[in-house]
Parts: sequence; C-alpha cells; structure tokens
Amino acid sequence: MKKLTLKIVILLAGAAVLVPFMASAAEPTTGQKPSEADRSGKGQLKYLLHLPKDYDQKESWPLMLFLHGIGERGENLDRVKLHGPPKLIAAGKEFPFIVVSPQCPGDRWWKPEDLSALLDEIVGKYKVDKDRIYVTGLSMGGFGTWSLAAFSPDRFAALVPICGGGDPNTAARLAHVPIWVFHGAKDPVVPFKRSEEMVAALKKANGNVKFTVYPEAGHDSWTEAYNNPELYDWLLQQKRAAK
Repeated sequence: MKKLTLKIVILLAGAAVLVPFMASAAEPTTGQKPSEADRSGKGQLKYLLHLPKDYDQKESWPLMLFLHGIGERGENLDRVKLHGPPKLIAAGKEFPFIVVSPQCPGDRWWKPEDLSALLDEIVGKYKVDKDRIYVTGLSMGGFGTWSLAAFSPDRFAALVPICGGGDPNTAARLAHVPIWVFHGAKDPVVPFKRSEEMVAALKKANGNVKFTVYPEAGHDSWTEAYNNPELYDWLLQQKRAAK
C-alpha cells in the first residue's frame, strides 16, 4: 500500500510540473521573440519578432518591418528595443501587425538585398498579408526604408521614412506607393533637406506623399512620430496597389 501511495505522489508531482509547461507552450506569442534568419550567407540577419496576441484567429496579418538607426547596430538584439515600435512593444504596447525588427551588423549599413531575403523568409513562415507589407525606419533606417523601396517598389503597401534620405532619381518608381515622411527641422545629423528633396521629387512625379515637419525637433523626430496613433491607423488603411 505504501508503494502504491508513493507512486501516486510521484505521478501527481510530475503532472504538476507538466501541466504548467503544456499551458505555456499553448499560449500565443507575446512581446518580442529573438529570431535568426535561416538563410545562410553574409546577409543573414538576427531580428525581433512580434506576433499579435490573437495571431491564430486570423488567416493573415499586415507586416511592419522596422529598421533601426546606426547606434543600434551590432550583436546585442536588446539594443533594437531602444527606439521605435520595438521600444513600445517592450513597454507593453500591442500592435495589430506582425512586427519584424532586424539588427544590422556593426560594420555595415542596411542592404536591400539582405532585407528582401529576410522578408521572403518571413512571408514563407508566417501568416503575412502580402498586400499589406509596410516599411519604416529612423535615421540610418530611414535611408534603409528609401533604398529598400527603390529596390523592390512593387512589394510595399506604404513607407514611413523618418529623418532619413534617399535618391530623388528613384522617386518616379515610388510614386504609386503611399509614403508618410517625418523629419525635424533642426536636425543636426541628417539635414532636413534630405527628406525635403525626396518629398519634392515625389510631388513632381505625382506621388502619394505626406510630410510632417517638427519645427523644433532635432535628430530625434522618431519618438513623437512613433507615439502618434494616427500613424498606425494610416498604415492599416493602406493596401498595395494592383499591378
């Protein structure tokens, strides 16, 4: 009888350990999960992945790709959480997007080829609405947003480059993409004229562009931009134009 009682106690103890484990395994992904692209090669990127809390309840979700600035490069993914959507997610904000926030290696700038390969992988793995892929970034990531869009202009539903710059000669190929540009008028790092030139070129090409200027802001125009709920409402209204 003692042996039987001992077996029951052991089984119950095992179940007590197993049940919480099974419950946590079944919970939806929240917060941001450190991940790494499976594709081999020099362009392999680590990234933070955020899935909406009710991810399993829909067939597809919009995707927001966030590109950080030069100060967050390296091997420590926690640095990606210093600004922008990853910072907000870390503070508890829920986004109705799949949010992918890659980290650029410390000795490089954003390369559109690497980012395109990452997007290919994310689209293959997760429930992404291919007609609602958005790209945004700040500073170096603002430059990356412009260059990635110019590299594959028919892939994106909307762009939000913040205090960055691009090549005005690419404006014609971006004219069909809704773009919301942000910049601080007193930016001492990336001159305000870099955004101003892109906006002027887009308007000349009859582009779909909005331009928000913060008159007193320096380089950090991204905090106010990313704290604006209208930005995310606007993104959700955008859908890739039919070819």
